[in-house]
Amino acid sequence: MGRARRSILIDTDTASDDAVALIMALRSSEVQVEAITVVAGNVPVEQASRNALFTVELCGADVPVVPGAGKPLIRDLQTADWFHGRDGLGDHGYAPSNASLAQGHAADTIVKVVRQTPGIEIITLGPLTNLALAVDRDPALVTNVSRCVVMGGAPCCEGNVTPAAEFNIWVDPEAARAVFRSGLPIELVGWQLCRGSAVLANDDIARLKSFGTKLAEFAVTCNSIAMRALHTQTGEIGISLPDPVAMGILLDPSLCLASSDHFVKVETTSALTRGMTVVDRLNVATDPRNREVWAETVYSGTQLNVCWQLDVPRWKALLFDALR
Repeated sequence: MGRARRSILIDTDTASDDAVALIMALRSSEVQVEAITVVAGNVPVEQASRNALFTVELCGADVPVVPGAGKPLIRDLQTADWFHGRDGLGDHGYAPSNASLAQGHAADTIVKVVRQTPGIEIITLGPLTNLALAVDRDPALVTNVSRCVVMGGAPCCEGNVTPAAEFNIWVDPEAARAVFRSGLPIELVGWQLCRGSAVLANDDIARLKSFGTKLAEFAVTCNSIAMRALHTQTGEIGISLPDPVAMGILLDPSLCLASSDHFVKVETTSALTRGMTVVDRLNVATDPRNREVWAETVYSGTQLNVCWQLDVPRWKALLFDALR
């Protein structure tokens, strides 16, 4: 008798790297995807929902896709079409799925699925708006979540949308602040982990193409605009995949080679550092002299587990296996 698969819920603003992460989960023997909830971020929520449906159909899976928040909690939506293309998938004209979206709102679906599946794991690949709404509607849901892997933040390094902030957190910093303070068992997977040796270089891309599978071809092609944008932004040549890195760590926690627990605050008021994830890496928040500065975090919520190092070769092997 085989080992039971772990239940997960994926919240996504489906664009090119999100789609690859969805493929990893939908093709994994380790997890059962109970629902995919969709949030506005990389692209508007309507387009992100279409992209999620397309990816589910591409994998031959049967998973409900539920749209949610069309804008951040209190801000106007800022998208990343400059990085992913207008349709989020590199503007290659993929035909829409024939499947239909599930009824309801993503936040209500999160509440319902968590109640029905104690011990479920959640992974967020976009802004945290849906999850913040869900926690607001049912604060007790945090006790039924065993892990919450968040692709977001730029802990102790530069961001990808401003010098201080990573896109997912920057788009809706108020939602991120609420989720970080909720008591969820958060594992923070920052943008920096998808850089350097984790970028799919030309030889990696050639290897994927050699598989000759529709999934490998899609993963490369839908990231064509993102590949050019990455080179313009950072000078790195290849495909950077932050969401598949986070998904890899969800599927196999041992891929995170080094992590530590810290209080993390999200900047919401400064125009310069909006969305910055300020990590208390030296644990100064525990010093009584600093309580006034850190009070809202110290006395509301828990520490986050911040991943600092990725096992790149094993992560790439997991990714390649999903795309064969």
